[in-house]
Amino acid sequence: MTPDEGIAACAGLVQRGDPGRFRAVMAAPVDLRRMLFPLYAFNLEVARAPWLTQEPMIAEMRLQWWRDALAEIAGGGPVRRHEVVTPLAATLDAQGTRDLDDLVDARRADIDGPRFDTQADLVRYLDRTSGTLLWTAARLAGAGDEPAARDAGLAQGIANWLVAARELTAKGRHPLPPGDAAAQVRELAETGLSALGRFRQARMPRDARPVLLVLSDTRPLLEAFARRPGEVPRLNPLRSYLRLAWAAARR
Repeated sequence: MTPDEGIAACAGLVQRGDPGRFRAVMAAPVDLRRMLFPLYAFNLEVARAPWLTQEPMIAEMRLQWWRDALAEIAGGGPVRRHEVVTPLAATLDAQGTRDLDDLVDARRADIDGPRFDTQADLVRYLDRTSGTLLWTAARLAGAGDEPAARDAGLAQGIANWLVAARELTAKGRHPLPPGDAAAQVRELAETGLSALGRFRQARMPRDARPVLLVLSDTRPLLEAFARRPGEVPRLNPLRSYLRLAWAAARR
């Protein structure tokens, strides 16, 4: 597999499985796409792993496979040939492998649940997953403000989680802590808006700003959940496209 073939394979995975991130990456400069597509394809595959089987042991093995792949990348020696791992190895540095290993470990919560006793537990999980992912992407693009990048990733993670919560509940999962569901949704949305507000006060290097195009729909989603916590918002596709285009033009 040539490097270009690896990037194309990752782009195809993201396009099929995570179309929102795909559109955001396609709005970024070409050189960043070569880093972002393997990273987001990795995230997609890891996020899927616990849900592809009802056998906890098999789910553990799937996640361990990715941790082993990261260990090979960190070791600097031969790395298994795989449509995601091969291009990912050309993208990550030592810190990236450590951070993503923690992301994989956090996904173990999905094997038997997920179940969160408190909102703090859920927010911690979203920081270790979405927060780590966006921080890694921003750092590899030249950013150095970890708290700001993690706040942005947390806000995005909360928005995406709330969108998925109804479907997860229908499948017998428990995406929210115990308590009044509407109150939980509103509080989470407000937590996400607060994180987004903190992030907006930071200054990101120009080269890293295209990484943040994934946030173009985050605020409208969180505001909608805060206003009507019992409904899943339906964003207008044209407005969503225009928000992304405007953000790309202003980056």
